[in-house]
Amino acid sequence: MQFFKDLSLSTAVAGFVAVLVGFTSSVAIVFQAAQAFGATPAQISSWVWALGLGSGLCSLVPSLILRQPVMVAWSTPGAAVLATAGLAGGFDMAQAVGAFMASAVLITLAGITGWFERVMNRIPLEIATALLAGVLARFGLQAFVAAQTALPLVLLMLLVYLLSRRLAARYAVVITLAVAVVYAASQGRMVWSAVTLELAQPIFTAPRFSVAAIVSLAIPLFVVTMASQNLPGVAVIRATGYDLPVSRLITLTGLATMALAPFGAFALNFSAITAAMCMGAEAHQDRSRRYTAAVSCGALYVMIGLFGAVITGLLTAFPKELVVAIAGLALLGTIANGLATALREETHREAALITFLVTLSGVVIVGVGSAFWGVVCGSIALFVQQYRRSQAGDT
Repeated sequence: MQFFKDLSLSTAVAGFVAVLVGFTSSVAIVFQAAQAFGATPAQISSWVWALGLGSGLCSLVPSLILRQPVMVAWSTPGAAVLATAGLAGGFDMAQAVGAFMASAVLITLAGITGWFERVMNRIPLEIATALLAGVLARFGLQAFVAAQTALPLVLLMLLVYLLSRRLAARYAVVITLAVAVVYAASQGRMVWSAVTLELAQPIFTAPRFSVAAIVSLAIPLFVVTMASQNLPGVAVIRATGYDLPVSRLITLTGLATMALAPFGAFALNFSAITAAMCMGAEAHQDRSRRYTAAVSCGALYVMIGLFGAVITGLLTAFPKELVVAIAGLALLGTIANGLATALREETHREAALITFLVTLSGVVIVGVGSAFWGVVCGSIALFVQQYRRSQAGDT
């Protein structure tokens, strides 16, 4: 009953916006990845079932137990890797499932041994918050880039957001989203034809393990998931001040992936962008009540899994400009706080700025995204600066 006492309109909407942004921005890539392994429409629906159920339960249950927001999603970069490697390697669904399970074993080991959390604990807060700001800033930019194709909608949303921030700050995102949906519907831009009354059904695929699939699929999937998803995900947790059992939660995502892999769950991991929406002050001013946003998000993901095509149609009915604009506006406060924290200490400022810029660039090297390289470049810069100061002090 405590959950219902803590639940508020702002946290419920934060959970909805997180699902809206996370799902609509990645579902097409998931479909492409499934098709790369020759998936039938029924198997694609099973993937949605497994990913929705896994993400939802891994967010909902720990959030209720810990009374802190735990945000788990599927690996969008991982889906992109699978879509590319699957077509190039000619792997079938059974080999793909074997690779999913092999990657899940590696993720589970990373959680059990605690090595990933030990690495994250050595990263200074300024570097972590710069990483967070760099990841989120791209979404902030996209909110205004959307004005190129939907200027009246974006300007209306910006105006409503600014007025709401002044008059009813807690519900600014709620009011902006409501006005945007009404406006889009009045302009005939809601694609209601995408909604179909069809339920998702899980389809089991027996795994087949092969060296080629493990090398070409499992290892790249593991590396990308840890570097491009779990790393910024932990950065969000650290930057927002929550003390979550990172290693145990990573173990949970690995075990959940292993159990649901035969049905299409290729990789579950910490979310970053959508986590910031539920962990930040925009969700609720009271930090102790923000876990209800993560629970709401998890419940919606479970609904996506169970009601598959129906929920998919509802979420994809929104204009893409509305989705990117509401995401950018919802993240403005988190981006500002991240930059303020990252640049406050002069001794870390240049390294944090390098982290921010490399992460913001979106550069991909050897298949690994900019979040990882941002931390690497920032850490190297910090090491060189600190080493130079320590050498000067010794002399």
